[in-house]
Formats: sequence, C-alpha cells, structure tokens
Amino acid sequence: QELRPKSLDIKQEELGDMVEKEMASTSEAIEDAVRRIEEMMSQARNESSGVKLEVNERILNSCTDLMKAIRLLVTTSTNLQKEIVESGRGAATTQEFYAKNSRWTEGLISASKAVGWGATQLVESADRVVLHTGKYEELIVCSHEIAASTAQLVAASKVKAEKSSRNLGRLQECSRNVNEMAANVVASTKSGQEQIEEKDTMDFSGMSLIKLKKEEMETQVKVLELEKRLEGERVRLGELRKQHYALAGAYDEDGEVKPAPAPRRGILKKPPLPQKP
Repeated sequence: QELRPKSLDIKQEELGDMVEKEMASTSEAIEDAVRRIEEMMSQARNESSGVKLEVNERILNSCTDLMKAIRLLVTTSTNLQKEIVESGRGAATTQEFYAKNSRWTEGLISASKAVGWGATQLVESADRVVLHTGKYEELIVCSHEIAASTAQLVAASKVKAEKSSRNLGRLQECSRNVNEMAANVVASTKSGQEQIEEKDTMDFSGMSLIKLKKEEMETQVKVLELEKRLEGERVRLGELRKQHYALAGAYDEDGEVKPAPAPRRGILKKPPLPQKP
C-alpha cells in the first residue's frame, strides 16, 4: 500500500463509478447513433432518388447493421465485466476491486470510450456523405477505427476473464461480427462511391446546349493537355533508356567496368578473339 502511487488513492472511490458511467454513456451513444441513422434514411428517401437513393440506402443499412453489432458487443462486455468483478473481488467491495486493479480498470474505460467515440464519428461521417458534403474515405476510416476499438475492448476484458467463461466466448463472437459488419460498411461505401462518380461523370441529361458546349470545350482542353504531357513523358522515357543503355554498355557481364579499347596500330592486324564469359 505504501508503494502505490498517491494519485491512485484519490481515484479509488471514482474508478468503479467511472466504469459504469462510461459503459452507460457508450450504450447511450450507440442508441443515439441508431436513431440518427433512421432519421437520415427517412431524409434520404424524401430528398434523393435513383442511383443516389440506392447508394445512400445501402450505406445507411450497412451502418445500421454495424451499430446493432456494436450494441450487442457492449451489452456482452458489460455482462462479462460484472462476472469478472464478482469472481475476483472476494470479500472486497466492487469499488475496492476496481481500485486494486486500477490499470485494468483504466484500460477498460479507455476502450469503452473509443467504441462510443467511433460510433459517433461514423454517424457524423455518414451524415456528411448522404448530404454530399463529406468524403467517402472518412466513412471507410471510421469503420476501421471501430474495428480497432472493439478489438481493444475485447483485449481489455480478456485479461481478467476466465478462459472457460461463456460471456468471453460470446464477446469474441460479437467482436468477429462487428469486424464483419465494418467490412460491409467499407464495401458498400466503395461500391457506392464508384456508382456516384460514374453517374456524375457521364450524366449529361440535365445540361442545356450552352452548358454542353462549355463542357465539350473544357474536355477538349484537358485532352490536349494530357496528350502534351504524354508526349513529354515519352521523350523523357526515351532519354532515360538511352542513358540506361549507355551505362549498361560500359559494364561487362560480371558488373565490372570494361577496359577502354586499345588504339589500332595497323589496319591489317587481326583483331583478338572474344573471350568467353
């Protein structure tokens, strides 16, 4: 007790409450995320149609599935945490158990915060993508972050759990499900991005004659610029090859510098036979 850092004494009564509050906060953040996604779905159906509606629905449905998987993960993690405390505290109180295992407790709090933060960021990124004010790449990065934070939560729980614990097995299964759902978000986002970009690039149905003419001229300019750049790169490639051949010709097959050829003393002198490599 004397060797324990004094700062931990201040937190002894707070750590247990912090764990419960953080797990509750994470659950609340996920529930709020599910509600926001449902609102975005309704808004997308009212304000978009065709390919954009199809893409938005697919992305938002995959985000909903991911949120449900995270919600089940947090619930299972809470059950496992209670099991760990009950089996490990003995005659001590719950607060004393958390204080005694402060490093583990702080790791659990950090992991729970990361999961809640990732869910919130995912929803905000999805909202921006649906409104066409954000980047698809943000949604992909958020999915990766959620997969990483859930792995952190599982690792933190696994440290103190019994290997034969059913809740631990369920938690690991939930983690695999979260990873799968996160991969689905990435896949739906990438395919949706390709669809939208292809449609935006080749859809000229709503353009006026003047707008079409302007787009045609701008495209011609781009084609000429690319052709000029291509010609310059071909010239550069040719010069690089010349230099390559010149340097390669200065070395023999063993990679050593070839000696300079001796000056010819007579026109009729028989040249030396070439040496075998």
